[in-house]
Amino acid sequence: MKFGANSFVWTDSFGVKDFDLLPRVKGAGFDGIEIGMLTPTSFPATSFRKEAERVGLKCTSCCVLPKNSSLLSEDKEARRKARSHIENCLKATADAGGKLICGPLYSPVGHFTGVRRTVDEWSRAVEGWQEIAPLAEKVGVQVALEPLNRFETYFLNTVADTADFCDEVDNPNVGILIDTFHANIEEKSIGPAILRAGKHLKHLHSSESDRGIPGTGNVNWQEFFATIKSIHYNDWLVIESFGFSLGELSAAASIWRDLAPIPEAIPFQGVQFLRRMTSQTKIHEVAGSD
Repeated sequence: MKFGANSFVWTDSFGVKDFDLLPRVKGAGFDGIEIGMLTPTSFPATSFRKEAERVGLKCTSCCVLPKNSSLLSEDKEARRKARSHIENCLKATADAGGKLICGPLYSPVGHFTGVRRTVDEWSRAVEGWQEIAPLAEKVGVQVALEPLNRFETYFLNTVADTADFCDEVDNPNVGILIDTFHANIEEKSIGPAILRAGKHLKHLHSSESDRGIPGTGNVNWQEFFATIKSIHYNDWLVIESFGFSLGELSAAASIWRDLAPIPEAIPFQGVQFLRRMTSQTKIHEVAGSD
């Protein structure tokens, strides 16, 4: 297992000013850092790569679509903007030395139409990813699409829906990120949800039910670790949360109070819990695994 910390705990615009964070992340017991990449064209990818390699950290990236861009939209310009942004994220991730990009890369977080998704929206998003996937392959970056809870999107809420979506995209480079925060809201049980992802599972976010320190809420971590052990998952497990006063980013994640004594306690204490669970949890049969 590779453990990572998402940079959104500290900043909404990771740059050269934040490079002094890298040795601290390494010293806390992480294998990598996940860069929250909101503006990929301004991210110092080359200098970051050199510094991360010097410190001994790998990286992944986490991206969202900006306002007025969407792969679901009837508007061709909105779809073009979404494709362009995702392509820039892919290139910046590759330049930074990353091999995986994740996030709800289909529509902006918090965008709603007031009705359920439509067949046409689904078809446009599938077509969009069929067009983008070859670039991901070309630059050597895997894609993990993230289902979000119902209060953040209406398009993909469950792992099952996201697996169906990936089936239609039909590209081995495009798969699923499962985030325990969203799954704790939308899934009946975390174990069967992980199993439902099947071959599409590419990435995991460990986030507590209140986005606080992993192990201090009501996520069923025992079932979570037993299941990922049963499928021999051995890729990234990234702690994702958000700073308590980062303006628009904190507001978008609905962070209205302090979730820990200080924000970095979430990853720095959380990784100790995750490592204990990794070593202590036994494999057991999960409901829905037959």
